[in-house]
Amino acid sequence: MDIATIMGVLVFIGLAVLSIYLGEGWAGFKPFANMEAALMVMGGTFCATLVNYPLSQLLGMGGIIKKVLTSAGEDTSRIVSTFVTLSQKAKREGFLALQDDIRSLDNDFLRRGVQLVIDGAEAEFIRNMLETEIGFIRERHKIGQEIMNAMGTYAPAFGIIGTVLGMILMLSTIDDVKEVPRRMALALAAAFYGLGSGYLLFLPMAGKLRRRSEEELLVKEIIIRGVLLLQSGATPSVVEANLKAYLEPAKRMLVKADEPPATEAPQEAAPGAAPRA
Repeated sequence: MDIATIMGVLVFIGLAVLSIYLGEGWAGFKPFANMEAALMVMGGTFCATLVNYPLSQLLGMGGIIKKVLTSAGEDTSRIVSTFVTLSQKAKREGFLALQDDIRSLDNDFLRRGVQLVIDGAEAEFIRNMLETEIGFIRERHKIGQEIMNAMGTYAPAFGIIGTVLGMILMLSTIDDVKEVPRRMALALAAAFYGLGSGYLLFLPMAGKLRRRSEEELLVKEIIIRGVLLLQSGATPSVVEANLKAYLEPAKRMLVKADEPPATEAPQEAAPGAAPRA
C-alpha cells in the first residue's frame, strides 16, 4: 500500500474540513453538499474521457488506480544480489544448475530471462526478446498516464461549466435578490469539485504513474543487463560491479549474495614424506 498517496489525499480533505469548520462552523458545509455539482463534474469528466479514448482502455482504469495505491516497487538491491548468487552458482556448477533456482524467483521477467540463458539462447536473441517486452510495457504505462492527465484537464473545465450552468439557472429563475449569494455559493461548488479532483487526484496520480513506470523500467533494465552478464559467463565480482552502477549509493551497501563454499586447506605433508615436484 502506498501510504504517501493516501496520506496526501486524506490530509488535504482534513485541512479543508478544518478550514470550513473554523470559518463557518457546521453550517459552512451546506453549500458543498451539492449532488448536482458532483454529477456534472465527475460525469462530464468521464464522458469527455470516453470520447477521447476507447472503452477498452477506460475499463482498465481500475487496474491503473490500484497500481497507484498499492504498488510499492521492487528492491533493486535484492535483484542485484540475486544475479550475484546466480553467477556464483553458474561458475561452480554450470547454467543447468540454475533450473531449480528460477522456480523460487518472484519476478516473472527475471525468471524468463534466466530461463533463456539456461536454454542456451544467444545474447542478441535474449536482448531482443526482453527489450521488445519493455517496449510494450512502456506503451501501456504511457496510455495510463495520458488518461489521468486528460481527466485532470477535463475536471476543472467541467467545474467551470457546472458553475456557469448553475449561474444561468439561478439568474433565470430567482425572484428574491437576497437568494443570490446562497445560490451563487451552490453554483461555485462545481468549480470546487472540478479543481479539487483535477489538481488533487487526477494530475498527481498521473505523476505517480509516471514515477512508477520509471521505477519498473529501471528494474527491467537492470534485469536485462544482469541476464546478459550471466549469459556471457562474467565472474560474480564483474556482475556485482556492473549492476551496482544502477543503484543509489545507499542501496549498494545492501547487496548481499550467498558465499561460495570454502575450499579445503591443503594437507600438510607427513614427516619424512618427499615433497611434491
